[in-house]
Amino acid sequence: MGDTLVWLTPAAMALFLYGIGQGLVKKYISAVPPARFCLFFVVAKALVNLGYFFTQAHPAPFSNDGRSFLMAGIFAYTLDGAGWILYFKSILRGPITIVGTLSAAYPAITVVLARVFLGEVLVPLQYLGVALVIGGCIGLSYSPENSNLKSIDKSWIPLAASALVLWGAAQTVVKYSYGLPEASEVNLALFNTIGGFLTLGIYGWRFGRKPTPAASETAGETGRNDWQEWMHALLPMGMMAGGDLAVIIASRSGPISVVTPLTAAYPVVTIVFAALVLKERITGLQFTCIALVLVGMYLSPGAN
Repeated sequence: MGDTLVWLTPAAMALFLYGIGQGLVKKYISAVPPARFCLFFVVAKALVNLGYFFTQAHPAPFSNDGRSFLMAGIFAYTLDGAGWILYFKSILRGPITIVGTLSAAYPAITVVLARVFLGEVLVPLQYLGVALVIGGCIGLSYSPENSNLKSIDKSWIPLAASALVLWGAAQTVVKYSYGLPEASEVNLALFNTIGGFLTLGIYGWRFGRKPTPAASETAGETGRNDWQEWMHALLPMGMMAGGDLAVIIASRSGPISVVTPLTAAYPVVTIVFAALVLKERITGLQFTCIALVLVGMYLSPGAN
């Protein structure tokens, strides 16, 4: 049990941080464009990850011995950042209810890739738990009252599908990188920031460094609007960055086939947050899916 808690504790922290962070994004998304969230996300990553990097002992991140770990780490988080960009693009082009449902399935990609490339084998109850978590997350993302929405531009389909493949692959590469020489979760936090700058940072700077004209008019002046957007975006993005760091720590000791589905179950926390803070109604379907996720979370850690 002690070994399980080493990775289960940070995984639970990631679940909470992701859930509250997504709830705050839901609250402020109308005031902050997605590209701006990408830009703020990179700033939050830098603050959280670099703070961790400079306060923890770690091997030299750019040494010759650790070059393979460096390349794998940056590659993993370049995939992750690219997935976020495609996800935001798919939101702009397609119905959010369907896009959200599809993106919630990315842990299934990780489970498959971990089985094929990393040789991770779970006991049957763990596979059942993972399936319940993934199925519950998909159900939580589904909004039947908006199911009549249709998208004229079908380009969102390959964008959303590509995003979930990239996220699943990124988590698999992260787990693979821990088997390389000089592997360190502290250095991986630095590589997470570098990968974020190469993807989310460039995208956010290109398309989101200025507030939208409509938002500027509402705020009355650009400077004031910038400050309001920073206040609305930096806290949720900071929680998302903190969740990423917790996943990095959990991935070192825990099976990625379990860590990813557990940390991706954050819609449970988001739904509760939305009900308590945003006063949204929880439907019968959502209650059922929450129960499935909770059962899955109980079964998933298992004994390895």
